[in-house]
Amino acid sequence: MSGMISVETRLPRYCRQKLLANNTVAYYFAPPSWARRQGCELRPEPLGSDYANAVERVEQVLLPAFESWRSQGLSDIMPVSPEPGTFDWLIGVFQAHQKWAELDSNTQRLYRRSLELFAGHELKDGNRAGSKKLSDFTKAFVDAVYGKLLVTSKVSSDGNVIVRERRRYANMAMACCRRAWFVGQRAQEKIVPASNPFSRMGLRSRAPGRPIRPTPTATWDELVAFRAAARKLDYRSIGTAALLAWEWLQREQHVFGAFDISHYRPSERPNSVRIVHPKNGEEAWWPLFDEAGAPLFPELMTELDEISKASTPGLVFRRDHAHRRTATPLPWITPRKDLRYLRSVVKKIIAEAGLRQELSFTSFRHGGFTEGADSDLTDAELRAAGRHRSSRQLPTYAKRTGKQLITATKKRRQERTRSLLVRLNANSPSD
Repeated sequence: MSGMISVETRLPRYCRQKLLANNTVAYYFAPPSWARRQGCELRPEPLGSDYANAVERVEQVLLPAFESWRSQGLSDIMPVSPEPGTFDWLIGVFQAHQKWAELDSNTQRLYRRSLELFAGHELKDGNRAGSKKLSDFTKAFVDAVYGKLLVTSKVSSDGNVIVRERRRYANMAMACCRRAWFVGQRAQEKIVPASNPFSRMGLRSRAPGRPIRPTPTATWDELVAFRAAARKLDYRSIGTAALLAWEWLQREQHVFGAFDISHYRPSERPNSVRIVHPKNGEEAWWPLFDEAGAPLFPELMTELDEISKASTPGLVFRRDHAHRRTATPLPWITPRKDLRYLRSVVKKIIAEAGLRQELSFTSFRHGGFTEGADSDLTDAELRAAGRHRSSRQLPTYAKRTGKQLITATKKRRQERTRSLLVRLNANSPSD
């Protein structure tokens, strides 16, 4: 085995791989921390270095034990093959469909958990909602189950019953069930009723009267402090990525999971950068120079030029810090599209910089949008910068979009300079 973990390995849920000191890969099972806090007796377990044996034990022993605990034993009595025409069967149809294969692993995990929340709900007659025939589903039935899923309770250590709302979780479950029904209806239209009882439920994202929690937004000064702390801790790639998210308004998943070396100043378009959005598949080209040939992003371009010269083909942002555990820099995003390790490092950098703990990497993208709004960018310029436009319309507005991007960037840099001068004048001693 070489000094890096294979990116081709596919692992079951809660199964992880780790590179040991002797450059061999070992596997281990680690149930989620929330389950252990709620009384799950399963503990992290080393599985050795044999991939086949590790996967077999997780899939045949550990995961069934976990699901048994999670469903309070209901998963033990579930039929191996759900009865055709039931909601459990519909879930299987959905997961066997091409639409399921198109989802990334993180989204699939979210869908599984959400679908199981509904399917595993125990009805008054003692049966699971998943065992109910699709032909018996009504809007009233779905609404009633949703009302039950909306709240959850647990007994605290002092014996008190704590009831809390989980609206976001319940809403996600309904959305996943709605999608499963639509996909299943197209695949099995003779069995799945055409009327989708999960549609038009009028779900609200928050309870009435509950204030909206604003997304933490970073300021330019906080970005500067974050980048300085990243350099101090030798996480230079994350510092550059934060500036990219601010300047180009890119999502975290794109910055670390889709931005490739070949996208930056390719030979056929050396004055542009290619942006591909994983969320909608839209492709766009950002101009890097204005009409006079002046660079629009001088700081960012300098750092990206250095990275592109020193990097091998592949993702731009990798774990290139000197204290990494592998000889070859691995991408920050894992093969399972997981960014949890990156987020923990971002929190470490935020703490080193002495910034607000509620900030995250996403805060820098929101900061870029806020700077754009403060710079009096028009709605069209903001949508062009954030690529909030249908991909079918993009070719029609290609020339106008390029001009908007250049104008928007100049406005933002002018506003950045103006704000700096105002602060300097305010801090200077008066005559």
